[in-house]
Amino acid sequence: MASQVTCTLFSLQFILFSYFFTITSGAFCEEGAEVIAIKRAEKTTHLHFYFHDIVSGENPSAIRIAGSDKSSFGDTMMADDLLTEGPEISSKPVGKAQGLYALAAQNDISLLMVMNYAFTEGEYNGSSISILGRNQILNDVREMPIVGGSGLFRLAHGYALAHTVWFDEQGDATVEYNVYVSHY
Repeated sequence: MASQVTCTLFSLQFILFSYFFTITSGAFCEEGAEVIAIKRAEKTTHLHFYFHDIVSGENPSAIRIAGSDKSSFGDTMMADDLLTEGPEISSKPVGKAQGLYALAAQNDISLLMVMNYAFTEGEYNGSSISILGRNQILNDVREMPIVGGSGLFRLAHGYALAHTVWFDEQGDATVEYNVYVSHY
């Protein structure tokens, strides 16, 4: 009887061991419950906010981290800019724009934007979108691509329209953003 129980336990252990190794051994692509859940309908969300880039004063939100003394081409700024509900910097904060931008054109004023827009309010609190693209800041409206996101914006794509509302001689600016982000 003991040898029959031992044999049965050994057989059961062998079957389970084989089953788990079959699932994980060499599978390039598997569809699990998490992947299936992602296949729900895509939706598009419109976000509207204001970006405040402050390079002057005692507590700037963007600082120069690289560049040349001979020209502004190549100037690179690291930013931790406030995002607000309204155009005034004192209006309700909704997030932060964190990343860098650099003057990437020799013959015009175009920036390379590499920014994460991290939201801190409402239903999008803890979610972010990532923008990577060209920002021709002298154009009235600029379009930049959304290349990803996190949280509720996981697998995001779309575009952001930027419009400068205010700019001063020191380089401080307020930019209005209308963002159209497709996500699941």
